[in-house]
Amino acid sequence: MSDSFGFGQSFTREEMAAIRKSLRDEARFGSEFIGRLKRVAKRIPFAEDLLAAWVCARDPATPRRVKLTLLAALGYFVLPLDALPDVMPLLGFTDDAAVIAAALAAVAGSITPQHRQRAKEMLTDL
Repeated sequence: MSDSFGFGQSFTREEMAAIRKSLRDEARFGSEFIGRLKRVAKRIPFAEDLLAAWVCARDPATPRRVKLTLLAALGYFVLPLDALPDVMPLLGFTDDAAVIAAALAAVAGSITPQHRQRAKEMLTDL
């Protein structure tokens, strides 16, 4: 069974299994996410959006559907499986940006100014 999480194109069984595996252990996932973001934050213009999505997904007040949408997009950013390998100059992060943009559009009203402010603070600490 595959699911698109509202992004139009369905994930394969292997991709869904990889996402589930990554999301099972939140502490490990958080560590992987922050570690990856630290390595690339200066090279991507959407680092603040990634962090805002992360802060929103971890907020207990965020609805489950929103959390799942955001965590699926963040999982795509963390996973080594990629439509465009991130090492490709100029193009490598465009698929990640598109997935994050789609997730943010799908949950637009759920990311609050407080989430964005916390993301800005976290970005300066990276």
